Amino acid sequence: MKKACIFYGSTLGNTEGVAKIIGQKLDIPFYNVADNPVNLISQYECLILGTSTWGEGELQDDWGLFLSKFEKADLKDKTIALFGLGDSASYPNTFVDGMGILYSTIKGKGCKVIGLVPQEGYNFVASKASQSGKFIGLPLDEDNESDLTMARIDKWIELIKPFLQ
Repeated sequence: MKKACIFYGSTLGNTEGVAKIIGQKLDIPFYNVADNPVNLISQYECLILGTSTWGEGELQDDWGLFLSKFEKADLKDKTIALFGLGDSASYPNTFVDGMGILYSTIKGKGCKVIGLVPQEGYNFVASKASQSGKFIGLPLDEDNESDLTMARIDKWIELIKPFLQ
């Protein structure tokens, strides 16, 4: 298996909980971006990036602080998967926009993005994480659809696992 890890930002613990589940299922480490782990990026071939979306489509605060350092990292030839948490009922026009913001940061940096998820089964109006009928990563709604989280994670892991080997 390629050397992989998770970088996540979490305010209330939901994103951290998902990062831990994914990390345990894949047997890979996970790092909170609040701890400024930018020096670890070069040690991994595959990165999984996780964030929540706040307010009207804003990136989670710790990612906001870490992003300027992350943008300078060499991502060429890395494999990257994304997951994002959002509230599709209260914020249907900005559902998982945080994940879309992370994607726009890595786009064009020479990395391969994996783990695109079809939009079927999700209730939302608009998202920066949506392109051509797919999400650019795994969208989760712990506020309204937590009963679907484990099945969605398991399906997504099966989707990305071949790229991590």
